[in-house]
Amino acid sequence: MQKYAVIVAGGKGLRMGAALPKQFLLLKGLPILMHTLRAFYDADSTTKIILVLPEDHFDYWWQLCGENRFSVPFTIVAGGASRFQSVLNGLNEIDTDGVVAIHDGVRPLVSKEIIDKSFDVAASKGSAVVAVPCKDSLRVKAGDFTKSVLRSDYYLIQTPQTFRVDAIKKSFAVEELSSFTDDASVYEFSGGRIELIDGDYKNIKITTQEDIIFAEAMISH
Repeated sequence: MQKYAVIVAGGKGLRMGAALPKQFLLLKGLPILMHTLRAFYDADSTTKIILVLPEDHFDYWWQLCGENRFSVPFTIVAGGASRFQSVLNGLNEIDTDGVVAIHDGVRPLVSKEIIDKSFDVAASKGSAVVAVPCKDSLRVKAGDFTKSVLRSDYYLIQTPQTFRVDAIKKSFAVEELSSFTDDASVYEFSGGRIELIDGDYKNIKITTQEDIIFAEAMISH
C-alpha cells in the first residue's frame, strides 16, 4: 500500500517564548521540522510526505530549505484555522488508497521502528495510534474534590496516528467539534476502533526550551 505522511506544523510557539515558531527553531544546527521530515524519509523513502504549514510561513520555509540544502521531497499545503482543518487540507492532497501517518511537526525524535510499525498495523487493522503508559500518579476532579485513579488504566497519546486513507478521509468529512482533540478522536467519532501501539518516552512534542535541551541530549546519545 502507498504510504503517506501528513506532517502538521502550524504552531506559533507561544510557550517557547521565542520570536520564531517552534518548528523553525534549531535542533543540533537544523530546524526542528527538518529532523521530523527526514525521520519519515529515512524510514522509507517511498513515503509521500505532505507538509502542512501556515501560508504566511511558506517563504521563510523555502528560504530555510535553500540555506540548509534540504533535499527531502515533500508537497507543501496551506494550513487551516485549526489543527482539524489543517489535517483535512493535508488529507485532501491524497488521491489514492493507502495508509497515512498524521504526525506533529515538532516531534522530531520519532523512531524508524515506530514509523514502520504504525504503517504495518494501520494497514492490517485500520488504525495505529502511538501511546505510552502513564508513569505518574493521577487524580481526577470529582466536584469540589479530587480522587485517585489507577494510572494503569491511562495512556499518554503521541503521534504518528496512522490510518487507512479511505477511512480517515471519511471520518474527517464531518463538522469540527470541540471534542476532537486529535485525529484518533475524529476517527473514533465516526465509529472507527483505535488500535494502540507502543510509543517511546523519547518521542516528545517540543513545546518549551527544556524540551530542546532534552532532544539535543537524546540525539547526541
